[in-house]
Amino acid sequence: MTAVDAVSIITTKRDGGELSDAQIDWVVDGFTKGAVADEQMSALAMAIVWRGMTRRETARWTNAMIASGRRMDFTDLPRPTVDKHSTGGVGDKITLPLAPLVAACGAAVPQLSGRGLGHTGGTLDKLESIPGWRADVPVARMREILADPGVGAVVCAAGADLAPADKRLYALRDVTGTVESIPLIASSIMSKKIAEGTAALVLDVKVGSGAFLKNLDGARELATAMVELGTDAGVRTVALLTAMDTPLGRTAGNALEVAESVEVLAGGGPADVVELTLTLAREMVAQAGLDIDPADVLADGRAMDHWRAMVAAQGGDPDAPLPRAKHTETVRAARDGVLTGLDALAVGIAVWRLGAGRARQGDPVQFGAGIEMHAKPGDSVAAAQPLLTLHTDTPEAFPAALAALENSFTIETSPRPRPPLVLHRITI
Repeated sequence: MTAVDAVSIITTKRDGGELSDAQIDWVVDGFTKGAVADEQMSALAMAIVWRGMTRRETARWTNAMIASGRRMDFTDLPRPTVDKHSTGGVGDKITLPLAPLVAACGAAVPQLSGRGLGHTGGTLDKLESIPGWRADVPVARMREILADPGVGAVVCAAGADLAPADKRLYALRDVTGTVESIPLIASSIMSKKIAEGTAALVLDVKVGSGAFLKNLDGARELATAMVELGTDAGVRTVALLTAMDTPLGRTAGNALEVAESVEVLAGGGPADVVELTLTLAREMVAQAGLDIDPADVLADGRAMDHWRAMVAAQGGDPDAPLPRAKHTETVRAARDGVLTGLDALAVGIAVWRLGAGRARQGDPVQFGAGIEMHAKPGDSVAAAQPLLTLHTDTPEAFPAALAALENSFTIETSPRPRPPLVLHRITI
């Protein structure tokens, strides 16, 4: 019989063994209730980083984290449910036009999102720049909004009772050097997504300098693990690997990205944001079993109607002016040529230093801070032409932000081929 106690579980994984279902259930439950000490879970997390977990172990670990809290159920809604999750990037405002677009196609979209940390922006921070908008939505109110054919989408914060074991473990991993583990990352993301009760899920796994995962192999491994977890849990799941070497769109920063998202919903906006929004929308609509082209819904204004209704349903005023920063600084091209590179990580760090992001959970953000990109790779530029405009309420932040951008872009005499936005599609 397998021993079920903290030390035995740690040593089993340390020595390369496979944890039993009973061991996984016991240690996750014990950690959630405080019976397993932080230092013991830290030791186990480090053993997992080094030794990994099998597909069965990862699935059981995910189920144990789901079982630590409540699991939502939207099966009684009059429309199919589907959600999307992005692993995060720079200028990644896709959720904002995507959720109302898919809702306008006839699906219910229960989108549980987070706030930004470090150089990657948070969806809730962006939406909170809209006057009156609230991220906290009770489950009963979520159900009302999702069932309303004129709204059909909710973007909100996860409740404290949704996979609470993951919240505790994530905080521990963040300070013990145990974040970089595919099984732990996959189970962290998927425990919340499965617990939210959606029937189908589309994953946008970012790859490149501005993403958590810098190389294609690591992104493919994570995407595959998450698709397996979703499939094993009965959630129809597909993953797209998408490029994040260059920021998405022409803005990075909370209110700036909201304004750009509204442009997309109005039929304009940057080509890459429109392309990725429609690509993900088509995947979500297909996973939901609907026969409709989201491009038609975007073009005829229905998506904009659902955006306005979605914002209003969470207390926001879709007509209110968005916050604007008090100070700006412009970066100009040094010579004529073609912009061939704009590093997403450098832009993300600069946006963070301008005040749009946070170093620690709970820190305030500046809603108006961020960067406008007047040129993207492939565009011709002239000497002294504005390339970037930096926005902040704290002008003392400009030197540090400009330092981050010092080698962030390249100007050459001829263009390079444009890499594809969508790199791979993974399903089971």
